[in-house]
Amino acid sequence: MTKSSARSSATQAPLLDALALNRATLARQLLLRRAALSPLDAVARLLGLQAQNVKPPYYALAARLDGFAPEGLSALMAGREAARIVTLRSTLHTHTADDCLTLRPLVQPARDRELGTFRGGLAGVDLDLLARLARELVEAEPRTMAQLRQALSGRWPDADPRALAVAARCTLPLVQVTPRGLWGRSGQVALTTAEHWLGRPAGQAPAPETVVLRYLAAFGPASVRDMQAWAGLTRLRDAFERLRPRLLTFRDPNGAELFDLPDAPRPDPATPAPPRFLPEFDNLLLSHADRGRVVPPAFQGRNWRGNQAFRTLLVDGFLAGLWKLGTDALVIESFAELTRAQREEVTAEGERMLAVLHPGTSYDIRFGSVAGP
Repeated sequence: MTKSSARSSATQAPLLDALALNRATLARQLLLRRAALSPLDAVARLLGLQAQNVKPPYYALAARLDGFAPEGLSALMAGREAARIVTLRSTLHTHTADDCLTLRPLVQPARDRELGTFRGGLAGVDLDLLARLARELVEAEPRTMAQLRQALSGRWPDADPRALAVAARCTLPLVQVTPRGLWGRSGQVALTTAEHWLGRPAGQAPAPETVVLRYLAAFGPASVRDMQAWAGLTRLRDAFERLRPRLLTFRDPNGAELFDLPDAPRPDPATPAPPRFLPEFDNLLLSHADRGRVVPPAFQGRNWRGNQAFRTLLVDGFLAGLWKLGTDALVIESFAELTRAQREEVTAEGERMLAVLHPGTSYDIRFGSVAGP
């Protein structure tokens, strides 16, 4: 289909307003009602969990799964059924072992672009040789980035040490080994290859169409730009076009064409959406070019400061405030005044979250407000 015919098709497609998009996305994200899924099945269905910090994947699953206990995800990590690896948007994610070995090759072009920004510090470095040496190092023993810098600088003393370590991370699928990432445990970041840690070779990168279908199941309805923002990739239009005969199309309030799976849930926009406490960097808020389906216009940018994201509160399905967990209190800071009924629902959800993730610890629940921008 040509660009002009695609634009014509989009203008004729049914409209999905922000509320309809919100409820559809929440349903895919297991946030309308908690799902009776295992942590492994949930991580696979959600195409991974953003994991720049250790705790967010646990909070993400506590908001989404019925009967979740943090030990369940920890057991997957310790048993090497899931691992932490840099993939989507060149950021750290917790993925199933299968996705570690296949999604990482898919997003290699983004890692190549990242590597390109360090070319000045890699003059005279044979990147194929660097990858072989780095693989030998981390498969002999998990290494920190500092250890990689030191070892590789011995081979290329004139190169930028940081660039050498980044080159290893970009050319190899490096996972963080446990105990890093386990609930209630600590450990420095030590790296080895996904193949070595998981005990099997990496698979071929999946066909883009396969990942488009999985993305729509987890984040749809969505535009081409939405998926590109989620993956950190470009040039995905052709994959959507090849799938067009199998997909439904809609348009958003701005006229953008949205694609979706015919049998995917698109609930009635009047469907109630209970409050949810989400971690910083939750993929719900990061996986679309247009975040209006979750973030009201008045609150754009209020869950970020610089490169730091805050823990977020959803009320009626939309971003409504921030939350912090101190030594003795769960502090909820709303962007606008909550009704008594909303405060009661938020309190109940907060109590549930604390019981799941922090049993046996007593916390007060306090409400405040966040000053406007």
